[in-house]
This record gives sequence, structure tokens and C-alpha cells, in this order.
Amino acid sequence: MQTPSAVVISRDSLQALIDALAGDGYRVLGPRVHEGAIVYDHLARVGDLPEGWTDRQDAGRYRLERRDDRALFGFVVGPQSWKRFLHPSQETMWTMRRSEQGGVALDPAPEPREKFAFIGVRACELAAIAVHDRVFVGGTYADLGYATRRANAFIVAVNCGEAGGTCFCVSMETGPKAKSGFDLALTELIAKGRHDFLVETGSEAGAAVLARIPQRPASAEDLDAAAAATARAAGQMGRRMETEGLKELLQANLEHPRWDQVAERCLTCGNCTMVCPTCFCTTIEEQGDLAGASAARVKKWDSCFTLQHSYIHGGSVRQSARSRYRQWMTHKLASWIDQFGTSGCVGCGRCITWCPVGIDITEEAAAIRATPGAVQGVPHGRP
Repeated sequence: MQTPSAVVISRDSLQALIDALAGDGYRVLGPRVHEGAIVYDHLARVGDLPEGWTDRQDAGRYRLERRDDRALFGFVVGPQSWKRFLHPSQETMWTMRRSEQGGVALDPAPEPREKFAFIGVRACELAAIAVHDRVFVGGTYADLGYATRRANAFIVAVNCGEAGGTCFCVSMETGPKAKSGFDLALTELIAKGRHDFLVETGSEAGAAVLARIPQRPASAEDLDAAAAATARAAGQMGRRMETEGLKELLQANLEHPRWDQVAERCLTCGNCTMVCPTCFCTTIEEQGDLAGASAARVKKWDSCFTLQHSYIHGGSVRQSARSRYRQWMTHKLASWIDQFGTSGCVGCGRCITWCPVGIDITEEAAAIRATPGAVQGVPHGRP
């Protein structure tokens, strides 16, 4: 990682950045407005970005509204995360073919060749990608497909200038400013008479691309404006989560009555796991054609909210909504730390926004902590 340096590029120069990445063979992806939401899709020009749009989010609520300026990144995060590209929802592991002579040929999945350039990655999403790096390539057994896609990814982060109604990245120490894990990081500077981007370099690859973009050195005023933007976002968090001793608190209250209360509302639909940028559970399907001439093993996203997820020897281990919600929340905020050394939550707030009944993970954690008689966990290393 190089020491970050800062320059300023104009709004027009952002098109030069997109063109440079496309010219280098990257599939350029970024936020776009589609069917009433901001999603991640192909970008060819600056005009594809959600210019002048913002989002309003609360528990179980999401809508887009027009801004009174032409900001290109004046929103937070939508229903999709970058995991759909690095850890796709469906991936063929191998295929098998029966030959005319009766033999069988096994073909492993081809190595991923497509290179991605992500534009508009928020700090919380960088933290989520770092979590997946630990899960998929940081252990004894690496996911080769993920490792290849990750190595070929170019990341352009965007520091948040405002927070959403369900954001709590400050509580999780994951934002709103990107600190690492990017090739380039942008801070949008929009005010009367100007629309520029402060750009920080985070890698040699980023520096090489930036060198081809029209730019000027950042002034003290530019740096102050960028710092003020992220400070403003930090002060606007829509939610807060107290993380001190949270792991121990949850693990000490597995029979707390709050689990029954939340289960009365939970639909076990799995929306929270689908929109979460760190949930990574998968299932394996064996697929074959009717003629018996070919077959394939396919890996697909799964959710701990399904009965099939914990199916063992004729039955599901977690048959109730209570046990499934408890599994998800305690894994996310507690046992994930035991497994990977970090929380599985990055404070993006997606699980709150996209829950059909508005269940709020920060509210559930606070309710258990505040209940009289709840067993209070003690953080490791503390008396």
C-alpha cells in the first residue's frame, strides 16, 4: 500500500477515469437507477450514474428522491452489494459429460477471466470485502474462483458525504471514510460554483491509472472540504450499536425472551441474508439432464433462515423462527469473531431497510442489553 496522496479531478475527468479502466480491459460497474432503486450495473459514461438522486431509508422502507443539486454519489447503499460479482449467487463447480462410447468426462469450471472495476464502493463495503477476503482466501482452504476475481478487481471507493437512516458504520468502525482496501478513493466536493472530486491513491495500480487522468494538486481548502464532508456523514448516523461486550452479551443470553418476541414478527424470508454484504452461506445442487448425458455441480447462495440450511439426517436442527433469527444475529455479531477475528456486521443497515417487517438488528441488540436480569457478558481480557 502506497502512502495516500491527494489530487483533484473535475466532473468531466471522471469520464476519463471510466474510459481508462474500460480501455484496460475492465468491465466497469457502478451505481445506476433501475426500477426505483440504486443498483450496481455496467457504466459506460458519467451520465449513467444517479445524478441528482438520493435515498431515504428506514426500517422496512426505501425510496428515491430528487436532490437540489447534481451530486453523482449523493446517496448511501441500495439492495445490492459487490458480493454479487466477487461471490456470485450461482457458480458451476464442474460439469460431467457421457461420451458415445460410454465413458465419462469431467470438466472443471473454467478460471474466471473477467476483470471488474468497481466505482462507488463505500467504506462499509470495503470492510465487507475485507471480511470475505478472510473467509475465502485467509484460511487453510481458498475459494479459487473468489481469489481470482478478487485479484482482478480494481476498486474506486467513494467516501460518504451524508449518512442514511439505517447507517451505523461509525459504531462498527468501518466508515464513513475509506481507510484501506481501495486503488483510488473519491470524495465528492459539490458546492456553489464547483463540482470536483478529491482523489486519494491507495495502490500502485491506482496511481498508474490516475496518472493518465487530467488533475491538479489538492489544496488545503480541498482537503478541508473533504474532511468536512465525511465528518458531516459521521454525525448523521441513523442508527447506533453499542459493541462493547456485545459478543459475550449475546452468547450469554441464548435463552433470552427477546428471541421469542422477535420471532413473532420474523417471516424467516431471508431478505437480511440476501442483501447483507458479508453473508456467504451456500448450498450445493447436483443438476442433470433428462437423458442422463450430462450433469453439473452448482454452488448457490443459501440462507440460515431456510429449514433446509440446517437439515441433518432427516430433520432440520433449527425448526423455529426463534432459533433461526438467533443463529443469524449471534453468528453475525458474536461467533463470527470466534471464527474470523472480526464482526460479521459492517453497519451498512441493509438488513434493517430491506426487512419486510422492519426488524432492526441495532434495536434487538440494545433490547437484550437493557433488559433487567439479562446476563451481561464480559469482554475478553477484562475483569
